[in-house]
Amino acid sequence: MLQVTVVCSPAPREVFEEIVTVADGASVRDAVLASGLGAAYPAFDWQAAMPGIWGRSVEWTQAVANLDRVELCRALAVDPKVARRERFKQQGARGTGLFARRRKGGKAGY
Repeated sequence: MLQVTVVCSPAPREVFEEIVTVADGASVRDAVLASGLGAAYPAFDWQAAMPGIWGRSVEWTQAVANLDRVELCRALAVDPKVARRERFKQQGARGTGLFARRRKGGKAGY
């Protein structure tokens, strides 16, 4: 028997983490099914999420090892680069927001 941790964020600011025991040769899909994620969050489509083990993308059929951490990642709603540009644009001039506080004698933007 193998002990596997299944981790997922089904919604913003919500975390699902469950330690499950699965048989030798179990796949990522088997571990997720054993965790009860589908019953805990019926509105979350976990099959559409991207599976990974310890931060590396894997297939659903990948066999898990003892003490693996299976992670399910939702698709990004917004590109992080675009979101950062929009936040910066809302801050206005360089003298406000992120760049308002400077060390005495420091360069602008640092």
